[in-house]
Amino acid sequence: MAMAQSNFWQNQRVCVTGGAGFFGSYVVEKLEQLGAAEIFVPRIEQYDLVNLDDIRRMLRDGDPSLIIHLAALVGGIGANRARPADFFYINLMMGVQLMHEAWKYGVDKFVAVGTICAYPKFTPVPFKEENLWDGYPEETNAPYGLAKKMLLVQAQAYRQQYGFNAVFPLPVNLYGPRDNFDLETSHVIPALIRKYIEAKEQGKSQVVLWGDGTPTREFLYVEDAVDGLLLAAEHYNSSEPVNLGSGNEISIKDLAEMIAYLTGFEGELVWDTTKPNGQPRRALDVNRAKQLFGFHAETSLKEGLKQTIEWYQANKTKG
Repeated sequence: MAMAQSNFWQNQRVCVTGGAGFFGSYVVEKLEQLGAAEIFVPRIEQYDLVNLDDIRRMLRDGDPSLIIHLAALVGGIGANRARPADFFYINLMMGVQLMHEAWKYGVDKFVAVGTICAYPKFTPVPFKEENLWDGYPEETNAPYGLAKKMLLVQAQAYRQQYGFNAVFPLPVNLYGPRDNFDLETSHVIPALIRKYIEAKEQGKSQVVLWGDGTPTREFLYVEDAVDGLLLAAEHYNSSEPVNLGSGNEISIKDLAEMIAYLTGFEGELVWDTTKPNGQPRRALDVNRAKQLFGFHAETSLKEGLKQTIEWYQANKTKG
């Protein structure tokens, strides 16, 4: 029997893997606001989710009715190129074993959070969910994208054979306050923010950026992503993949110029074309999420970037 919307979360014991991470920390905060009965965040120090015994112990300790699986090994192009085996094995083993054990344990619902990297390299823009199997992903992040995509196959197979309620939302690139600003592993928005602010502080006249600026990307503000994810967790009960995005496409060049302007960096942007561009274009068709559970992003890119820059400037000296 479906719970009334008002008390859905009050009846849930929610396990958020990756709940200590960037996205996960916002998910946990929102679940607290929604009055979830219990929120269990397994820390990597206590539970290595690649290890089957640790997964089983986590299920016993947390006794969840609903799992939101956010834990992942993630990184930018550089990290994916340096550690493709890790990106494949760790993400695959965590997800596949966790979903299997969750089904065996009797968890009511499993939200397997996918990735935009699962889409084929040359997908017609905007990416529609039905295009997901039309080709091989962009090579630099294919091991990661395919490992996560196997959770979609698993969700569909387990629903078909066991009636297991697993869903597969696919968020686009996220950003916002508390993002990872480590230049070795960060994604494009925090990397640009940090580069510009440091260049300004050091009086540099130019900043070197990867690629040629022509690829396009779509970005979703982290708080919007949480809303989409939790709407899906509450209302969506099918194993067809669902895009979560803003529906707005921007070139890396335009993005770089916008962030330079917002950070007040007035120097030259130099494009290092010996470095890879990554996937040529990325933008999502976001109609399915709107139709099925009423999600649409509220935060404009400019507003979200301002919040992120302000947070970084206030926190960069800490730690």
